[in-house]
Amino acid sequence: MTRKVGIVAVAQTEYEEAKPAWREAEITYQIVEKLLGETELSFAEDGTGIDATVTCSSDHWDGRTLSDIPHGEVAGSHLRAEEKISSDGINAVIYAYLQILSGHYDIVMAIATCKESQTVGYIIENFAFDPVYQQKLGLDFLAAAALQANRYIHKYGITPEQRACVVVKNRGNAKNNPFAQLRTPVSLEEVLDSAILASPIRLLEAKPVSDGACGLILATEEKAKKLTRTPAWIAGVGQCYESHYLGDRDLAECDALSLAAKNAYRQAGITDPLQQIDLAEISEYYSYQELLWSEGLGFCGKGDGGKLIEKGVTELEGKLPVNPSGGVLSGNPTLVAGTARVVEIALQLMGKANGHQIPKAKAGLAHGTYGPCGQHHAVLVLRT
Repeated sequence: MTRKVGIVAVAQTEYEEAKPAWREAEITYQIVEKLLGETELSFAEDGTGIDATVTCSSDHWDGRTLSDIPHGEVAGSHLRAEEKISSDGINAVIYAYLQILSGHYDIVMAIATCKESQTVGYIIENFAFDPVYQQKLGLDFLAAAALQANRYIHKYGITPEQRACVVVKNRGNAKNNPFAQLRTPVSLEEVLDSAILASPIRLLEAKPVSDGACGLILATEEKAKKLTRTPAWIAGVGQCYESHYLGDRDLAECDALSLAAKNAYRQAGITDPLQQIDLAEISEYYSYQELLWSEGLGFCGKGDGGKLIEKGVTELEGKLPVNPSGGVLSGNPTLVAGTARVVEIALQLMGKANGHQIPKAKAGLAHGTYGPCGQHHAVLVLRT
């Protein structure tokens, strides 16, 4: 019989433009300290504590090889089981989930940490492209996103106002989230008047540089029920990669996301996501992505992402609130963004999303992505 796995505790740092006073491992330890304090667990090896740790970090972003060593040392992995994820942190959650499903472990901690402020992001992102042809063009994720945004606009007629509505909505939501980095609401005019970064993407349509970490503890059904009265159960999981070369796919589509969502929905028994999901946390590094990813997740038809937000469907009071936390546009680091989406959904289902709680939330979706133009996507469906 398949094991039932639940999230029993979550923790986040405040997300900030820079955390110069803290080293990466010290930021990770802040999460470890919070999770241990909430659950009163230890890194015991007698079956009563945390059995294993999964960390998410990057050699490139941390500026050192084997970046997981300092993170793992403060997260209980010394002479113990530890694994590292180096893409989006949602994969660390999935990895921990699979470790428990395998029967090898009962309780696993997953943590993602990144300090974007200590390096130059476009140099790091350039390494994600083909070294022979594409790196020499100076491509980074912003330039690639501009290509995708233009293709999406050309194919489906997405307007600047529809994209700006995403920013206005999410920044408005962020004012109620104590962990969000950018908590000041903005107007449609402010978004449309902000500087162009890479046409058509404007300054307020892109995520800010951010430092921080978040994490969670997963457990089997038996142990989860002993650790908390309100676990958030993982009901479905899906992952999928797109082609590496941007020219090999239509950038106005997100087939990998559709396939990842399809697998997660099948496992969770979801046949109509717009009707059966109460809220979603989507990784939108750029404003247009929330619209495009909404289509890939089946919340609306292809090309209808702009209409979805115009109708108010994704507002806090709408049929399917999207990013009530404020989303990535309000400040989450690369690598951490997807884990933060899972943490935020878990908080909602536990009834602990202070300030931005969605009433009677029973089923939520968390989404993470990594790579240029959404090369990789992962989807988790959680239930109470």
